[in-house]
Amino acid sequence: TTNLQQGLAKSWVRFNGGSNAINDSLNHSSFVDNGTGNYALHYTNSFGNALYCGQATTKEVADTSAVNNNGTFAMLYSYETGRLQMTTVSPDGNTRDGQTSNLTINGDLA
Repeated sequence: TTNLQQGLAKSWVRFNGGSNAINDSLNHSSFVDNGTGNYALHYTNSFGNALYCGQATTKEVADTSAVNNNGTFAMLYSYETGRLQMTTVSPDGNTRDGQTSNLTINGDLA
């Protein structure tokens, strides 16, 4: 079927790290707030291995200063078949809660 083809996103999520709310998603069951700007995102359907590819963006809109609002970025790490860790960081090097965070995953489902 089409949803199993190579190259299609197998998971995506848009969430608010400040309020800990998933706004919308595909193949994301939940996320855990591990502290300021640190999240564990759990999949509904696991991946076949931990060698999938993730892309993320984030924006800290709660802070109106240009340095924090325009340059906040996301780092992905600890790829596992059932979850992924994500940290959001501002240009000053401090972790920040991403108010609008987006994550897309490409890879093979189990």
